[in-house]
Order: sequence, then structure tokens, then C-alpha cells
Amino acid sequence: MTGTWVRQQRKAPRRRRTLLTAGLGLLVFALLAVNILLGSYTVTIPDFFAMLGGKTIPGASFIVMENKLPQALLGLLAGASFGMAGAIFQSMLRNPLASPDVIGISYGASATAVAAMVIFGVRGAGVSVAAIIGALLVALLITGLARGRGGTGLILIGIGAAAFMQAAVTFLLSRADINNAQEVLVWLTGSLNSANWERVTILAVALVVLLPLIAGGSRDLRGLALGDDTAAGLGFNVSRARLLLTILGVLLAALPTAAAGPISFVAFLSGPIAKRLNGGVASLPLSALVGAAIVLAGNFTAVNAIPGTSLPVGVVTGALGAPFLLWLLISSNRANQGG
Repeated sequence: MTGTWVRQQRKAPRRRRTLLTAGLGLLVFALLAVNILLGSYTVTIPDFFAMLGGKTIPGASFIVMENKLPQALLGLLAGASFGMAGAIFQSMLRNPLASPDVIGISYGASATAVAAMVIFGVRGAGVSVAAIIGALLVALLITGLARGRGGTGLILIGIGAAAFMQAAVTFLLSRADINNAQEVLVWLTGSLNSANWERVTILAVALVVLLPLIAGGSRDLRGLALGDDTAAGLGFNVSRARLLLTILGVLLAALPTAAAGPISFVAFLSGPIAKRLNGGVASLPLSALVGAAIVLAGNFTAVNAIPGTSLPVGVVTGALGAPFLLWLLISSNRANQGG
């Protein structure tokens, strides 16, 4: 009798996670369909599948196949990548403030990408390479400076690095010609408006290549969540796991930044929401689904909020994330003061 009860207790979280994953997957699929089929230009489901099969419908084919579909797919991939990046850093450092867009990693990717675009005129895959290099350099910098200072020290140093990178971007923009500056400003807000199949393909291939690391990172993250000593006792190589997760988190933050810009607060929001839904347990797949849902919902709102104007998706996600950040800071302060 006792053995049966124990088995049931072990199965309960797994069953809940399966149902939650299925529910979030359906939500993401629905939001993907809404972004493609609805909005200022609507298309029927039969027409959409006909276009996928190669049929050309005047006007509709270009709008759907070259605009709405790449935007939706890029939003899905970027949101999933940002969501996993945020969950990695927040869980590894055990602090909800430790997301890439708060501790400077996303800003490092942005600064080097902007430098590549403004100074060297780089576009396409070159921007992705520049963003990855910048994110890795900033991650190395803040990790080195924060050695021995704990997670809070790393966050504070990361915030300082982010401020420096913002200043660098502002300087670069002041030196850019007006056309480049306008393009970069839209990109810096976080936008899917310039999505194309090249960006979708690059990001999709990169995430597929990273799948083995993501699978390994998920196992390591579950181990580190138990504490370094417990994880070491269970056979985890804690130093190796932290290095793997740091590299993975940097790549997952830099790649979507290069493709769609630093979409505000997606990495920051996804991890805590997924963790709350999952009963307080961090999960990379669930964080990916939450991130994708946030970006897709934000993009549909941004595109259709003001008739005749297509806002960058980062405007909407920033409006969602800023109050959450303020609430988190206030609640943390009250907790430190004993309520």
C-alpha cells in the first residue's frame, strides 16, 4: 500500500508537467495561427494551405508567405530561445533578476551587433556572429569581475555593464547616418517587422544544433536546483555544469538578439511564469513555450493595436515587463525587511 502511494506521488508532478506542456503547446500553436491568419489582412485556412502547397494567390501570397509567416516563425523561435536563456541564468544564480537582459548579456550582444551594422555595414549572418562574440565577452567580463562575490555581486556588476553598453550604443547611433540610425533604433526596440526567411533559417538551424546542449543543460539545471553540495553528492560535476549552462545561456540570448533585436523582458518574464505554473520547479521546455507565447501574443498586439501602424513587439513586452520588474524589486525589498 505504501509503495503504491509513493509511486502515485512520484507520478503526479510528471503528469502535471505533461499536461502543462501540452496546454502551453496548444496555446503557442493557436497564437501562431492567429498571427498568420488574422489581423489587418485575414486569410482562410484552405487558402493558407493552398499557398503552402505552392499555389499563388495575387496579393495574399506575398503578404502571408513573405511577411506574416516569417514574422510568426521568427517570433516563435526568438521567444523560445529568450525564454530558455532567462530560465538558465535565473535558476543557476537562484535570483529572478538574473536574466540576460538585466545583467548585461543581451546589451553586450546588442552593442557589438550595432557596431557591426553601423561601422562595418554588416548584415545577415555577420550580425549574428558579432552578437555572439559580444555576448560571450560581456559574460566573461562580468563572471570574472564577480568571482567570489556571489550571485548578487554578479547581478550588480551586470547592471553596470549593461549601462556601459547602452552608452556605447548611444555613441554609435550619434555617429551613424540617419537611415542606418533609424533602422538600428527599430532593431534595438526588438522588432519582427523586418523578419525574413534568411533570419528564420539561421535561427532555426542554430537552435537545432544546440539541442544536445539544451538537453544536457536541462539535466544539469535540475541538479543545480538542489544546491551545489547536493548536486555534487548526486554525481553532478558542478563546475562543468555551470560552464555548460553559462555558454548555453549566452548563445540562447545572443542568437535571437541578432535576429530580432533585444526584445525586452521576454527572458526576464518566461522563467518565473513557467516555474510558477510548474509548481516551483524550473523547466527549459516550459520556459521556451512561455517565451514563445509572450512574443507571439505581443507581436499580434503590436501589429494590430494602432490601425495603420505596426509597432515593434518590444514596445508591448517592455510594457508588460517593467511593472513586473518594479513589483519584484518592491516585494524583494519587503522580504529583506521582514515583510
